Amino acid sequence: MTGTSPAGLDPDPTSDFERLDAPVEGVPDVIDTPQGLDRAVEALAGGTGPIAIDAERASGYRYGQRAYLVQIRREGSGTWLIDPVPIEDLSGLAEVLTGPEWVLHAATQDIPCLDEIGLRPSALFDTELGARIAGLPRVGLSASMEYYLGVTLAKEHSAVDWSTRPLPEPWLRYAALDVELLVELRERMARDLAEQGKLAWAEQEFAALCDFSGPRSLRDPEPWRRTSGTHRLRGARNTAALRELWFARDEIARDRDVSVGRVLPDSSLVDLAARMPKQASGLPAATKERSHSRQRRAEQGLLRYQRTWLAAIRRAAELPEDELPAPAVRGDIPPPARAWADRDPDAADRLGRAKESLARLSEELDIPVENLMTPDTVRRVLWRPPRPATPERLEEVLVDLGARPWQRELVTPVLLEAIATD
Repeated sequence: MTGTSPAGLDPDPTSDFERLDAPVEGVPDVIDTPQGLDRAVEALAGGTGPIAIDAERASGYRYGQRAYLVQIRREGSGTWLIDPVPIEDLSGLAEVLTGPEWVLHAATQDIPCLDEIGLRPSALFDTELGARIAGLPRVGLSASMEYYLGVTLAKEHSAVDWSTRPLPEPWLRYAALDVELLVELRERMARDLAEQGKLAWAEQEFAALCDFSGPRSLRDPEPWRRTSGTHRLRGARNTAALRELWFARDEIARDRDVSVGRVLPDSSLVDLAARMPKQASGLPAATKERSHSRQRRAEQGLLRYQRTWLAAIRRAAELPEDELPAPAVRGDIPPPARAWADRDPDAADRLGRAKESLARLSEELDIPVENLMTPDTVRRVLWRPPRPATPERLEEVLVDLGARPWQRELVTPVLLEAIATD
């Protein structure tokens, strides 16, 4: 780019792109009162077109995935930074946001925390997912803006503690920039998708996201089984210890409103479950953390809550045999692909053929393989194919697994060919 830079854009001599450093209209004040929210709602209602929206969490600092800041921008209304924590009633905001299309980047990250405060999209455009379908080599927000708008976006504050109050001005500037050009990015991306003949595919994906309710893990009845490193545990008694320790840690984290990893990391939790020490002297972890700070935090967590850990281990040790946790039930989940050759060579061959064909299709359409069809869906179909393997029967299976029409149209022939070659 040459010539004078627009407001908020500064030339970067080391880059071919303009750097977006400040919102054109300046950094707005944070709305944290019902009266301020009323002003925001009125302004947004008077705006036009899609609504750019983003949310900031305090992942790694606070318990859960709560939204601590919501950024909203709409043509004719400007940008609004809303603190949802002190405002009890967000129904007015929810009402004005219902109907217009939302524009988000990586919607699955923000929808659960926005839904938690009563904000839910009825229509959306996800620029991260759109970038994938459009075949962009990099799909981050800054990379997408570089590709379509010729500007680059700094991401210095993406991992900070957004529960901090008051929020520093540089953080607020970063937050406002996240929605500054999001609608313009959406327009350029939609035009590109249409020119490639992929817009209808993207729209099917966006429509499905409106019903997204969070990862399956959030609805898992046995969340403790997802603790990293559980493969180290050999017996039901040790597994019971992990379960007791997991719930004890979760209660501490919830009460203190800190992330569970700041109470005690998974590695230390599994270490305790594997050894089941009976006295405080046996608590120190035998394994070292990856960094000095993580190791110090683990040691502090072991010492600070030593009575809690020992009590949890004691409960597990005293459980009757019939109350010990059963082995993990895999249900209809296929085994890891690396085990297929030993478990079922025919299934391994089916998977290999399908992977080769999907890789060719991915290259031809310039869409990542995982977006053509989720790897989990492909494995479920090929591990135990429907019989008879007719197009109609496979269609039913893929519908049940959540595959969209465009995915079924493109991938069904590939799966049928892999199955028919048995």
